[in-house]
Amino acid sequence: MEGEIKLNLYGHKVNQLARNFTKKLNEKISPLELYASQWGIILYLYEKKQCTQIELCQYLGVEAPTITRTLARMEKSGWVIRQSGEDKRERHIKLTEKAYEMFPKWYQAANNVEVEAINGIEKDELEIFNNVLEKIMNNLD
Repeated sequence: MEGEIKLNLYGHKVNQLARNFTKKLNEKISPLELYASQWGIILYLYEKKQCTQIELCQYLGVEAPTITRTLARMEKSGWVIRQSGEDKRERHIKLTEKAYEMFPKWYQAANNVEVEAINGIEKDELEIFNNVLEKIMNNLD
């Protein structure tokens, strides 16, 4: 059609990629009693050792009730411990010993998904992709 608008819809493509990645990640880690929505929390806590619920909300870009529900499920599964801080409203979260023991298995499963996802993509292409993603995220912050 003449004058037809070419749609790139980068945000839509990124969203579809995220959905596909999440689906594949869940297939690999759910047998290990973990879900993609929890994996981001595990990674953050593994690196930081401890944080507040507010920090998690900011890092993941989700509302407090969502984090509260997810952490309650994770606590029930024995993956995290929530403790009151100096301010009674503040909750500190850290991984349990059980989570640290499972981390290598979770990491391997997640890494397998990443390896599959980047198959056939050159290192320089991945560097450009990563830089573009960073710029897009900075633009949206």
